[in-house]
Amino acid sequence: MGLQGDVLLAKTDQIVVVGAGIGGLACALRLAHQGFGVTVLERHDMPGGKMRTMPSVVGPVDAGPTVMTMRPVFEELFASVGETLSDHVTLIPETILARHWWHDGSTLDLDANPEVSAANIRAFAGPKAEAEFRAFSTKTKRLFDTFDTPMMQSPRMSPVGLTARVFSDPALIPMMAPLATLARSLSRQFSDPRLAQLYGRYATYVGGSPYQSPAILSLIAHAEAKGVWRVKGGMHRLAKVVEMLARARGAEFRYRTHVDQLEVKQSRITAVHTANGERLKADAVVFNGDPRALVQGHLGPRVQTAVPGKATEPRSLSAYVWAFAAKPDGPDLAHHNVFFGKDPAAEFDALRNGQMPRDPTLYVCAQDRGTGTAPTEDERFEIIMNGPPTETSKDETAPCQTLVFQTLSKHGLTFSPEPKPETLTTPAGFNQLFPASAGSLYGRSPHGLTASFARPTARSRIPGLYLTGGGTHPGAGIPMATLSARHAAAAIMKDLASTSTSRRTATPGGMSTDSAPAAPRPSASSAS
Repeated sequence: MGLQGDVLLAKTDQIVVVGAGIGGLACALRLAHQGFGVTVLERHDMPGGKMRTMPSVVGPVDAGPTVMTMRPVFEELFASVGETLSDHVTLIPETILARHWWHDGSTLDLDANPEVSAANIRAFAGPKAEAEFRAFSTKTKRLFDTFDTPMMQSPRMSPVGLTARVFSDPALIPMMAPLATLARSLSRQFSDPRLAQLYGRYATYVGGSPYQSPAILSLIAHAEAKGVWRVKGGMHRLAKVVEMLARARGAEFRYRTHVDQLEVKQSRITAVHTANGERLKADAVVFNGDPRALVQGHLGPRVQTAVPGKATEPRSLSAYVWAFAAKPDGPDLAHHNVFFGKDPAAEFDALRNGQMPRDPTLYVCAQDRGTGTAPTEDERFEIIMNGPPTETSKDETAPCQTLVFQTLSKHGLTFSPEPKPETLTTPAGFNQLFPASAGSLYGRSPHGLTASFARPTARSRIPGLYLTGGGTHPGAGIPMATLSARHAAAAIMKDLASTSTSRRTATPGGMSTDSAPAAPRPSASSAS
């Protein structure tokens, strides 16, 4: 029994959350707010998962996601527990969404104001390109608004329901280009190959190649166009705040705790076993890790059938990530910068063959730029190069360092001092950080028109075992993982309520409930 907000809580249902990524954190917060006994077990020493940092002489450097998109997803999370996002996190809107650089010396800024972007594209590539951009923007908005609710906001996707939605509005079919890859569709929409290359990179946001991903992924561009915010203090600040709110509602967090087995009795999850021999009774377990770890037997043989193998294979892309502090010299950087390779097809051919690309596109986040104040000392940088998934441990530091920094030097950008090897995380390194992931940062590959339907949903095949995170529906990325937590929490509350008539939960302030509250939900037109 516990006292919270002057209401006595009967915490008879114990929930164990395995993993403190944003999905596990958000799920723990929702469940603790409802009065469940929540224990979060995390093998690393801090929350955040892939939303991680690396140390530097000027402070922590983001070494994962660098900005927030789809802000209403996070506003809804905080509102569902009686909080306001802006009371806990300072968000700074990005005016320049990204600054893009090509080998021919051309540059292009995409702006938060679409009219500014249109004018920039006109100056960059002429009036025809501007018209193509406007048509593309209209189409991607239509696709996003149409599929946000049935694909992202819903706890599972129904092929029948989506088909019915499309056939109720046949004009959607040519917009979706169901038989085309993203790259092929973009080549038809943009006469300037630089713009096709630019928008093709959005496939990498979910770990895919534009040459193998479906054309509908163009809607990701609209999610970014609707707004991008940096979090003051870094993205890891968001993880810490969600953890703090969960703790305030009674959730317990145990770090450096490795889970090696989930116990199943009478075909139902009953407990969690840690590597140090502890057994934690559980009425439900939320697994916030790559679902492939279940299939590979990392949590014991009894849960290997929790998700089908096709839900975790093939794997999405990995990355080579540098996170460091140094003094830059060269072009005027924005907060987000993309330096394009000469031949995108060659880059993704190499990745498909499991090789480091020879002519990569590089993302450079200058974390201290765009604040209105020019940095006066070493600046913090994150550089990301796409990489193939792998489970093979090999030393790729030297060739990666040569490739990345020689490529940037050709664009005129150099760093002093050049980053040390320990500031690099390779695909093999990510596989060690996130077991059974094969280094893949986005779970299952998005390649193929039906890939979205293959992802596991919140409910696994084993009663009492639930899933959350970027490897679970609705997909990869911080907003998607946060949505998956909402789906998992709702499923747990519904399932436990149906198996127990005696459990009483409460929310702070004195309102008791036996099921999930009807929390505010972003509309299809605002969920970004």
